[in-house]
Amino acid sequence: MRFRGIDDFPTAGYGARQRIAVNSRGHLVKREIVISVGVALAVTLLLAALVVIGSRRLSHFDAALVGYTFATLFAAFGIAYRYAMWLQRPPTSLYWKRGWQLAFTPGHFARNASVLTTRFVRSFLLNDFIWRRGFSRGAAHWMIFWGCLLAAAITFPLVFGWLHFESLSEDLSSYRLVVFGFPTIAFRTDSLLGGFIFHGLVWAALLVIPGVMLAMQRRMRDRDAAALQEFGEDFIPLILLFAVSVTGLMLTASYQWMYGYAFEFLAIVHAVTVILTLLYLPFGKFFHIFQRPAQLGVALYKEAGRSGPQAHCARCGDEYASQMHIDDLIEVERQLGYDYALPDRPEEHYQRICPRCRRLLPALVLRNIWSRSTDDRHEPATID
Repeated sequence: MRFRGIDDFPTAGYGARQRIAVNSRGHLVKREIVISVGVALAVTLLLAALVVIGSRRLSHFDAALVGYTFATLFAAFGIAYRYAMWLQRPPTSLYWKRGWQLAFTPGHFARNASVLTTRFVRSFLLNDFIWRRGFSRGAAHWMIFWGCLLAAAITFPLVFGWLHFESLSEDLSSYRLVVFGFPTIAFRTDSLLGGFIFHGLVWAALLVIPGVMLAMQRRMRDRDAAALQEFGEDFIPLILLFAVSVTGLMLTASYQWMYGYAFEFLAIVHAVTVILTLLYLPFGKFFHIFQRPAQLGVALYKEAGRSGPQAHCARCGDEYASQMHIDDLIEVERQLGYDYALPDRPEEHYQRICPRCRRLLPALVLRNIWSRSTDDRHEPATID
């Protein structure tokens, strides 16, 4: 079926009539797109302002890193746009709103804080949901996660000019870390802290590369993964991470052990791989990095559902889900244009029936049809 105009859109389907706007050329534009573009522009401008402010009006900004900065701004726009579109979907929007409502429920703040802290430590810091699927898979995910997190914590502040190092006039072998223009700790280059700071990206690469290898091994040998994987979704992210890590290590090897041999060429290659990775962030599998924190709200939702009123099946009377979940599910279906109401039945709505009774309904329908056909065969023939 093809819709020819606004009036042909189903009025119950995702609020089609209410979510249409008109741009300057008279073309139809969905309201979700307008909102998402506005949010993305706001996030991009805010990040650009923070770069200017954090680098003290670009006085600590390295012009050689301008390519990284523009790629990051593009990635910020794309991520914010896609995230805003994702949050406007009826199921995601409901989870998002419920999560904030439950987080600030009066009298439950301590319990909610405990749930969020436990979930954050287990799911984000320890990645326990991946370890349950296998040791190699958990190890790969954990190493890639912490390697990328360490690299991002070092790279972005340096690129934006939020961090820089100043040598001390009284001791040229020592440096001071300057954060947002404010001097902080000083350290010697030959100290343990100095080695960790100046080689932080090396440690990140040494975490990412084994993680990528383990993930590649699973992609090439695991039949379950091979049956569902796609090159653009599953291999491209691993290839990009591997390229960024290897070229970064080659830069270190060049200036430490090879007297700067081919350093300029390697720097260009490394910059290209990093920029491509940043440009890929909003479009590929890396986007789940930004979606994952929303799971904290889902944890609160499930906890509130377990401790709150439960829904009872309209047929058998058994508990089968939380009342909040069933009511929200009915509302989301209504927003999506699905109507499973049973106005002439005592159940009132299909979602008020538990899964067990739903599985029995086809058998009951067939039994009724069979009973009617049997009764019709035994009725005497009449002449009208």
